[in-house]
Amino acid sequence: TEFILHGLTQDRTVAKVCCLFFSLFYTTTVLGNLLIIVTIRTSDQLNSPMYFFLSYLSFIDISYSTVSAPKLIHDLLVEEKTISFAGCMGQLFGTHFFGCTEIFLLMAMAYDRCVAICSPLHYPSMVSPRLCGCLVAASALGGFVHSLVQTLLVLQLPFCGPENGVDHYFCDIHPLLALACADTRAASVTVAVSSGVISLGCLAVLAASYGTILASLRTRSPKGRLKALYTCSSHIAVVLLFFGPCVFVYLRPSTTLPADKVVSVFYTIIAPMLNPFIYTLRNRDVKNGMRRLWSRVVKR
Repeated sequence: TEFILHGLTQDRTVAKVCCLFFSLFYTTTVLGNLLIIVTIRTSDQLNSPMYFFLSYLSFIDISYSTVSAPKLIHDLLVEEKTISFAGCMGQLFGTHFFGCTEIFLLMAMAYDRCVAICSPLHYPSMVSPRLCGCLVAASALGGFVHSLVQTLLVLQLPFCGPENGVDHYFCDIHPLLALACADTRAASVTVAVSSGVISLGCLAVLAASYGTILASLRTRSPKGRLKALYTCSSHIAVVLLFFGPCVFVYLRPSTTLPADKVVSVFYTIIAPMLNPFIYTLRNRDVKNGMRRLWSRVVKR
């Protein structure tokens, strides 16, 4: 009926320090991404497809971090880190749903930048508002299918105990497979293939998109080349920050390594927190939109 999460650390002093930092990180994630959403939704100047995708990326980052961060912060302060079976399955589903949706959305953003830089004259017709809505919906559908497969794999396994300790700070697929009292080799292969196809396929598409952009820059003026690289560098930074840890954790056989918990912090807490800074600190339009929003708030 329930699992016990082992958490990040058993050292009480370290746990309190981590609780302080993760509380700050999570608050920054929520406020920073909410600020981006409100700025984009209220600014007439930020109505291009790039900002449309960015607002949904911010929403996903908030949701993704919320699946695991509040529970982690709470568990760092208590002795008994229990979670119900239903809560565990919900956490597993939510983590993979929002994580996979973000991967597909990053692909859509790469396509948007590729068309904007390589075919600027055809950009309005090739990246229409209807297509943008379809890409976001397809990203969510892809995330739903992937997370449903992962969750159903776990639900059909017997957990007969007596061990019910999940060696992680949230319910993830590999630690749960290790607790099942059944042969999980088929499930492990399915997880590895599913995660591998999605991750490597998306990486290939992203690499092709940015490779096309770099190839097209050879014919541009130095000023145009610098502007395009300036825009794409933010997207590439987000992709590397998110994909690197995910590849380390999921693209291998179903084994649990001590480093998994630390690496998972990067894509569940650190990356969602840094995304607002990566996009706003290097984007003049977003910063101007925030100034206009602040001016309206002050005048009221």
